[in-house]
Amino acid sequence: MAEAALWGAVGASSLLVGAVIGLAVPIPQRVIGLVLGFGAGTLISALTFELTEEAFRLGGADAVAIGLAAGALAYFVGDWLIERRGAENRMSSMGEQAGGSASALLLGAVLDGIPESAVIGITLLEGSTVGVAVLAAVVLSNLPESLSASTGMKKTGSSAGHVLGVWSVVVVVSAVSAALGYGLLDGASPNTIGLLQAFAGGAVLTMLVDTMIPEAYKRGGNPVGLVTVLGFALAYLLSTLE
Repeated sequence: MAEAALWGAVGASSLLVGAVIGLAVPIPQRVIGLVLGFGAGTLISALTFELTEEAFRLGGADAVAIGLAAGALAYFVGDWLIERRGAENRMSSMGEQAGGSASALLLGAVLDGIPESAVIGITLLEGSTVGVAVLAAVVLSNLPESLSASTGMKKTGSSAGHVLGVWSVVVVVSAVSAALGYGLLDGASPNTIGLLQAFAGGAVLTMLVDTMIPEAYKRGGNPVGLVTVLGFALAYLLSTLE
C-alpha cells in the first residue's frame, strides 16, 4: 500500500506544479484551454486502453457494463451535490469560482482527483510496477486542471497560501485513494478487479465530459479537438511501450 500511496502522490504532485504556474505566470485563456484539452485526451486514452480493455479481459462484458454505469452514476451524483453548494465553476480560469464556498471548491477538486488516483493503485495489482501510461495520463491531466482552477481562484482574491493549501489536501487524498485502490483489492478476484477498473473509468469519463472538456472548449475554441487527439495519441504510444 505504501508504494501505491507514493505513486498516487507522484501522480497528483503535478496539481501543485500547475497551481504554482497559475499563480505566478499570466497565461492566455486560449493556452489554458488547449492544455486542458491535451490533458483530457491523455485520460481518454488511459481509460480506454488501460482500464476498459483490461476490465473486459478480467471480468468480461458484464463487469464493464455494470462498472462503467455505476462509476458514471456515482460521479454524476457527487458532482450534482457539490455543484449545488456552488462549485460548478471549480475548473474555470476566469474567476467564476467566486460564488462557491471554499469547502465546496475543495470537495469538487477531491471528487475529480479520487477516481484517477484509485486507478494508479489498481494498476499495481496487475504487475510489480505502476502503469506508465496511466501515471503519465494522470500527471498530464492534473497539471492543466490545477493551472486553470488556480488562475481563476487568484482572480477571486484567494491568497497563494489558500490555493496551494487546497491542492496540497487533494494530493494527500489522492495518495490515500491510490493506496486504497491497491489495498482493498489485493487478493480480489479478477472479476471484482475488472468491475472496479470499469467503475473508475466511468467516473473519469463523466468528469471529463462534465467539467474538463467544456472548460477546455470554452477557453480554447475549435483547436481543442486537435490537441485532445494529440494527447490521446501520446498516451496510447506510451501504453504500447509497457
